[in-house]
Amino acid sequence: MTIPRQGDIWWAEIEAARRPVLVITRSEAVPVLTGVVVAPVTRTIRSIPTEIRLGAEEGLAAECVANFDSLQRIQRSSLTSKIGELGLRSTELCEALRMMSDC
Repeated sequence: MTIPRQGDIWWAEIEAARRPVLVITRSEAVPVLTGVVVAPVTRTIRSIPTEIRLGAEEGLAAECVANFDSLQRIQRSSLTSKIGELGLRSTELCEALRMMSDC
């Protein structure tokens, strides 16, 4: 299995459902942890600073967002397959974290 990296978008089997998530945990830590922090991806777009817009360029079929107000820790083994990644937009992850923490 491919090791997830920060900024990757994966399918996750969590809470008896399959949903896309954005990996938040730093890449260097992922291989040694059993759990990772993720931002759930949702089609509910509120256009607030704690969201990152996602869509076809990131491998998703519909316009959606990663929601940083609902960060979750999940088992790394819950990540089943990679969908896509933020790529050059990875700085948006840091900005959404700053906005989420209000620091």
